Amino acid sequence: MEDCRLNSPSTSSVILEVLGHQLQFSQDPNSKHLGTTVWDASMVFVKFLEKNCRKGRFSPTKLKGKRVIELGAGCGLAGFGMSLLGCNVVSTDQVEVLPLLMRNVERNTSRIMQTSPDSASFGSIEVAELDWGNPEHIRAVDPPFDYVIGTDVVYAEHLLEPLLRTIFALSGPRTTILLGYEIRSTTVHEQMLAMWKSNFEVKTVPRTKMDSKYQHASIQLFLMGSKSRAGCAENPMQRDAESSGECRSDEDGESCDAEEEHVECGNKGVMNGGDEVGMMKNRKLDDWEARRYGSIAARLLRDVKIT
Repeated sequence: MEDCRLNSPSTSSVILEVLGHQLQFSQDPNSKHLGTTVWDASMVFVKFLEKNCRKGRFSPTKLKGKRVIELGAGCGLAGFGMSLLGCNVVSTDQVEVLPLLMRNVERNTSRIMQTSPDSASFGSIEVAELDWGNPEHIRAVDPPFDYVIGTDVVYAEHLLEPLLRTIFALSGPRTTILLGYEIRSTTVHEQMLAMWKSNFEVKTVPRTKMDSKYQHASIQLFLMGSKSRAGCAENPMQRDAESSGECRSDEDGESCDAEEEHVECGNKGVMNGGDEVGMMKNRKLDDWEARRYGSIAARLLRDVKIT
C-alpha cells in the first residue's frame, strides 16, 4: 500500500474547507506508518457530512452532544468533521500516530476558537490510544458510543477480525457505524463485506448522497446498524446489552440508504486509467483531481518491476 500514496513526498499539510472552516492537517507521507497520511476517503467522508448536514441524522440539531469514537484516526480529518457538527469525539490510533494527531486536533481547535469563538455547533474532540482488541484501551474510552466512525481502516486481511471485535465492544444497541474506505484489494473487500453483513445491517451510501466533487468510484461509505446476532459467531468482547432488528430509520424518518453500487476492482484498478488520464490534457487540475490522478498512476505502476 506504500506505493499507492497519493501525496507528494514534499507535501507537509493538507488544507480543506469544511463546513465554512478552513482546516489544516499536517501529514508525513514519508513515514513508515500509514496513519500519518491524509487519505482521500477521509475527504469524501467530511464532504459527505457537509452535504447532508442541513437536515436528517447528520444535522447539528441531531448530532449535538452525541458521543463519537473514531478508529484509526490518522491525521484526524473525519473525526474533526463530526466535532464541527456538535459531537463529542474521541479520535484514536496507535501510539506512534498520536503526536501528529494531537497536533492536528490542537491546531484546528485553536483555529476555530479564534475565528469563530461563538460557534455553537462545535462540540469537542480529544485524542486517545486504542489498539484494536485491547480491552484496557477500550474500557478507558468508556463505551458505548452513539457513533463509531473510521476511514481507510480496512486494507489488510488480518485486521478484519480485530476491527470487528473492537466495533462490537464500542457499540450499544443503537450505535450507528459509518465507515469509508478506498477499495484496493478485491479479496479484502469481499471478505470485509461478508463479515460485516453477517453481523450488521449494511447499507452502501449512494454516490448521489456524496459531494458532487469529492467522490470516486473506488471510494465507498457504509452505514451499519445492529441486527439480531443470534446466528453470529461468539464475540469474546461483546457487550451484554444487545438488541435485535434491522438498521433503523433515523429520528426524522430517513432510512439507511438502500442503493448499493457495485465496483469492479483488481489489479487493473477500478476504472480505465487511460481514459481518465486523457482528460488531464489542456486544462489545469485542482487539488482533488491531482490526488485522484496520482492514485491512478500508482495503480498502473504498482505491478511494474524494474530489473
